[in-house]
Amino acid sequence: MQRDLVLRSMEGDRAAFTELGRLWIDRLYAAARLILVDQHRAEDATQEALLAAWRDLKGLRDPDRFEPWLRRILVNACYREARKDQSWRRAQTRLEPIAGVTPDPADQTADRDVVDRAMSGLDPEQRALVVLHYYLRLPVAETALMLGIPVGTVKSRLSRTNARMRANLEADARRPSAVGGAL
Repeated sequence: MQRDLVLRSMEGDRAAFTELGRLWIDRLYAAARLILVDQHRAEDATQEALLAAWRDLKGLRDPDRFEPWLRRILVNACYREARKDQSWRRAQTRLEPIAGVTPDPADQTADRDVVDRAMSGLDPEQRALVVLHYYLRLPVAETALMLGIPVGTVKSRLSRTNARMRANLEADARRPSAVGGAL
């Protein structure tokens, strides 16, 4: 079904592309929200990605590669959105479940506070790696393809990002608790 919609869209069928957008918008928004943290920026990036996809659809060589192609457009839209205002560096993040996206049952048991603390302070590129590889469960090779970088670069960046997340947790554990401090 999706392949047919992609082929019809590539021929200029707006109704087919509208249906594709309807099928993908929740997943795109969920990924953008995790990368950008801010709801409004995620909405803007999602809209920008869908517009860019419509505009550039004729350049898609293989209709069967629509999904990674669209996700790559989204990640690039997230990067552009993040560059508009560098305040994302100071944002304290809180990962919330996103309506319409069913998480893996293993994710439901994860301690959200730990994930929030681990991801605090990551830049959008690092967040994109985490979202693509761990949240969307894409293999390293596909993550590399989507980001347009070599597999070895993805592996090294994931390693550095994981180290950064561990450091964030360790730093958080060393901070004195606000509750136990002053009496």
